[in-house]
Amino acid sequence: MAKLQSFYFTITFMEKNTLIYGIHAVLETLKESKPIDQILIKKQSDNELIREIIYLARKQGVTVKSVPYEKIQRITQKNHQGVIAFVSSVEFQDIHDIIPTIFEQGQTPLIVILDTITDVRNFGAIVRSCECMGVHAVVIPQKGAAQINADALKTSAGALQKIPICKTKSLVHACKFMQDSGIQLLAASEKYTKKCFEADCTKPTALVMGSEEDGITAPILELCDEHIGIPMNGTVASLNVSVATGICLYEIVRQRLQ
Repeated sequence: MAKLQSFYFTITFMEKNTLIYGIHAVLETLKESKPIDQILIKKQSDNELIREIIYLARKQGVTVKSVPYEKIQRITQKNHQGVIAFVSSVEFQDIHDIIPTIFEQGQTPLIVILDTITDVRNFGAIVRSCECMGVHAVVIPQKGAAQINADALKTSAGALQKIPICKTKSLVHACKFMQDSGIQLLAASEKYTKKCFEADCTKPTALVMGSEEDGITAPILELCDEHIGIPMNGTVASLNVSVATGICLYEIVRQRLQ
């Protein structure tokens, strides 16, 4: 009875803070296949239950990180037993299911692919713009993506609960699938060959955005059909990624409305 009561309070804490702690609580959450963003395990932890957590997490595509004990302590000082998990506030979807449905409904796909965008507030702001502009889905990698937490939800103004978020193990494979489905990949890049308003955005389109620090990763950049950019007259060399995404999406919608 004491174990059940302890687990209940752990889950209550999770629902309020998108965080669960403790070996048994994390393990039970995995067994119930609830959407987990990532799991942190204290370095050099190794027993049967820890191994089961790692096995189930990898099977479900959940990121597991081995971290110093002090890092976990900074997140929570509850009885975490060296294991905590961040539970996603959204149910992730599969882009392979989304694309056929869009075509079946007679719509022209508009997808946004976020490559290594890890800033939570930028991510939330981008999703907000996506929802406003009628984007069908946002695709993010399993590793190297912003955590979907309270800050992301707040910045998105609730959009994260309204638009499909698709998490994939391989952005490359997801991009190739979209191309095979007749969707052009437009990479927003500083080294662009076309201004954003010169590209034909009336066709099925996936807009690819990279991080402000590193841009779009080389394998994804090589796959893209065209590299587009936003012409600027100011002295600052670049835009915030969420602002740039909003501008590119507006151009796509403008063309389609015409």
